[in-house]
Amino acid sequence: MNTSLSVVVTTLNNAATLDDCLASVAGCDDLVVLDSGSSDATESIARKHGARFEQRAFAGYGPQKQAAIDLAASDWVLLLDADERLADGSLSRIRDAIGKAQAAGFRLPRREWLFWRWPHPRTRPNWQLRVFDRRRVRMNSVPVHAAPSTTDRVENLDAPFLHFGEPEIATRVDKINRYSSGLLAKPKRLRFPALRLLLYPSFSFWRMYLGKRYFLNGWAGLIAARTQSYYAFLKYAKRLEATQKSDRVDDDGRT
Repeated sequence: MNTSLSVVVTTLNNAATLDDCLASVAGCDDLVVLDSGSSDATESIARKHGARFEQRAFAGYGPQKQAAIDLAASDWVLLLDADERLADGSLSRIRDAIGKAQAAGFRLPRREWLFWRWPHPRTRPNWQLRVFDRRRVRMNSVPVHAAPSTTDRVENLDAPFLHFGEPEIATRVDKINRYSSGLLAKPKRLRFPALRLLLYPSFSFWRMYLGKRYFLNGWAGLIAARTQSYYAFLKYAKRLEATQKSDRVDDDGRT
């Protein structure tokens, strides 16, 4: 029974959260940190935990993570961001699962830090494919939210991990602005962009606030749902803006 597991993390100036991240996977068989040019204590923290520390110029979210996965010594990989960490007991559950796996990978439930608190236990987590056989799974080419992808079967595994994301509203808003602009790098043609702009932000809010039970988290839950709605608004507004500018250039006959 093969339970060998590589943990793979990509970094850039993540000294504030990396120590907790790597401590949560202590005892894994192989630990890889691929850095894209940190100037803080990221390298020393990684080496303190026995990681193989490599550096590579940032090539985009998907390609950077795929490069890190390719450095893994084990076939089975746990992919974490530097501001994430496994919950207590999750590593042993992952080992048990890969030892008898029939699937190509496992989705894990991610619990999100909400500005000043962890969510209520009944808030629905985000399930993400994070444990997988790297021979059967590759990173996709989505420009901002790149993720592992496969056509083979994947299963859910109750081995939670925690995302210590934006500790302040201002940080969240800044990230929303950067990510919504990043989606313009490789735009896909959208049908009815104006209709999406009108309707999807409200749908995004209610899906999160009621559907994922963020209402259980008081003001933090309301703010999280509203900022998610704002992200939906910005990404379609910027797409519409780009379309309008392109159409105007075509109409004016200018380049």
